[in-house]
Amino acid sequence: MAEQVGAPRFLTVAEVAELMRVSKMTVYRMVHAGELPAVRMGRSFRVPQAAVENLINEGLGEWGQASAGGR
Repeated sequence: MAEQVGAPRFLTVAEVAELMRVSKMTVYRMVHAGELPAVRMGRSFRVPQAAVENLINEGLGEWGQASAGGR
């Protein structure tokens, strides 16, 4: 099946983890915390590629500070 031009591309949690160089559990935590948008497809999540690119471009600094809490 050919990809439609302009159609958003979605990544698996494993692909996101690899791109961001974090564990899959970290990606799941970000999804559940609302830090990373995701769509549930069956029993798994798919993350819009654009959202991952935005997060990488902005850096993980803000998320890291928020998750550190009172440390």
